[in-house]
Amino acid sequence: MTEPQPQPESPETPPEHHRRLPHHPPHPSLSLPFPLPPEDRRRSPYTGWTRAHWEATADGLLHATARYASPHHGLITFPGARPSFSGPRSDGLEGFARTFLLAALRVAGSNGHDPHDHLTRYAEGLAAGTREPSAAREMTPADPDSWPRIDTIRQARVEAASLALGLRLTRPWLWDTLDDGVRARVVDWLLPALGPSPVDNNWWLFGLTVGGFLRDAGIETVRAQAAIDRALTRIEDWYRGDGWYSDGDNRAFDHYNAWAMHFYPVLHTHLAGDRTLLADYGARLHAQLDGYTRLFDANGAPMPFGRSLTYRFAATAAPWLGALTGHTPLTPGATRRLASGALRHFLDRGAVTADGLLPLGWYGPYAPMLQSYSGPASPYWAAKGFLGLLLPADDPAWTDPEAPLPAETADAAHPLGPTGLLLHSTASDGLVRLHNHGSNSTLAAPDPYYARFAYSTRTGPTAPTAVDRSLPDNHFALLIDGHPTTRGPATPQATGPGRASSLHTPRHADGSELPGIRILSVTLVHGRAELRAHLVTGATPGTRVRQTGWATTPDGPTAQLHPVHGYDTPARRTPTVSTLIGPGTGTETAVLEGTLTSGPRGTLFVALASLTGDPDPAPVHTLATTHLMGHDIHVTWQDGTSAHLALPHPARGGDGAEGLERLDGPEGLDGLEGPGP
Repeated sequence: MTEPQPQPESPETPPEHHRRLPHHPPHPSLSLPFPLPPEDRRRSPYTGWTRAHWEATADGLLHATARYASPHHGLITFPGARPSFSGPRSDGLEGFARTFLLAALRVAGSNGHDPHDHLTRYAEGLAAGTREPSAAREMTPADPDSWPRIDTIRQARVEAASLALGLRLTRPWLWDTLDDGVRARVVDWLLPALGPSPVDNNWWLFGLTVGGFLRDAGIETVRAQAAIDRALTRIEDWYRGDGWYSDGDNRAFDHYNAWAMHFYPVLHTHLAGDRTLLADYGARLHAQLDGYTRLFDANGAPMPFGRSLTYRFAATAAPWLGALTGHTPLTPGATRRLASGALRHFLDRGAVTADGLLPLGWYGPYAPMLQSYSGPASPYWAAKGFLGLLLPADDPAWTDPEAPLPAETADAAHPLGPTGLLLHSTASDGLVRLHNHGSNSTLAAPDPYYARFAYSTRTGPTAPTAVDRSLPDNHFALLIDGHPTTRGPATPQATGPGRASSLHTPRHADGSELPGIRILSVTLVHGRAELRAHLVTGATPGTRVRQTGWATTPDGPTAQLHPVHGYDTPARRTPTVSTLIGPGTGTETAVLEGTLTSGPRGTLFVALASLTGDPDPAPVHTLATTHLMGHDIHVTWQDGTSAHLALPHPARGGDGAEGLERLDGPEGLDGLEGPGP
């Protein structure tokens, strides 16, 4: 199908929200190394982008990667980035598999039309990569093309899913054209992925994806179906309700819901034509998207929270999947506005190098946010963000006028299902914040992308600095011998509109617990105002505590922090060298300090914070009036509405949180990092 032609520009004045909210400029702020078609501001008043822009971006990314292929295209190895812990050969397979998925979406979305001949080089790579699968991690001149075996390099199982999905999508134009010998070798290489997963998390879904392709192709159908059934049974244990999965036996809730936990089962049932299963998994996707799509800023940015953030606009995979299957709360125009906004957000800010590659980072390269499994080609899981190309060119998601995002139509302050996450956005600036009272990392060590109390679409977690190697943003710590504690796993307590709370035991920097100490933390939000309260019990009187605020760059949003109760210093601003939003640009973080007092009820600390993109904001202390009676807090917001918070009395027994309704009980963490995709 051909792209519908742009309509003439409308002479009408744009709607009010087009004029007052930040949206994408008429021209990118950074030039791209590949051409894009003219913008269409009539059909796409927010981003200017159409389907043709997505196709041109996919082609540009694929052309850039081709020059880094091995002699017969079996591996694609990008220069200049540190290898993953799986080694260079695995990284080369990752480069092949993830870019092949992008090529498959591009060609399948055009009904097999392949004007740039993308599939030819991947066909050659399939033959070369499987000719003699290697057990070696390193590449040698004598063996420059072969893939690592799944039974020797387990990361290969991850890439098998991208290969299988790409083959499933392009089967008439690629798989069915391969000779029998190549097909047999590819099948032999894929088969180990049908076995039990070596990592007990989203990895089970890679076997499902391989099984889905083999079953559809009529190959090893019994084993394939067993892998599908096994995976779907396992993830059922992790479904927590309201559309949210944990990523294993833990409380890890993040973007993996969008680009893994929903992506693979829903897409599999859609491609298989299984209407019964699709109805079940589609309903879950719809429920999750109702909150998840509100995590995108009016400027297009997704929330920088959780692991594997270098996948960037893969965060749009689930919204596209909702449109593809009909299980979405968004209108077609809002879906495209969200997805195009996210893709443009990154491309306009340097997420493609001068060589046309996606570097390891958020915008440009940024090492502090990476995991040990991240290799030079890892960012190409962003290919999942091109899922919308499977929608035909005349689908309303491509032809309807763009519609505003939830974040720019109304303020929001409500919990995200059972996650312990509190969504908080303001329509006046389109900025989204996320307060974390229950999503935990699977790492034993503190993870800044889970352990902060708050995140936003325009700030990022701080990295260690030369000034203070342990000054995290949005953190509450005890200062033990001058060293701040870290936040242990948070157990959610009460949650509701505009509020969330959690309980945790602080830890030393080495990960050891501080026995007997409990911190009950509560966040109340209204408009841009945030009330942050912490009740500390079981700690030594006289211990100093520290509360930090948002880390902002000079050209970013305005952050404020004001002491209300318990703190004995005014807010001071401390330099922070680096965040993923603004590495090395003079970021600062506000700091308050106080002292623990004696008494059986513990010590209460209360502060007001604010983060806003509005110009010339009033001081945060003018947004609320706070009255305290003991540990009861009554807040009257600027508009006259009020909130009451009655913190429990630890002396009555229990853990100091028995007066708050619990979301669910504590769940065990294995404390070990499973390799990620």
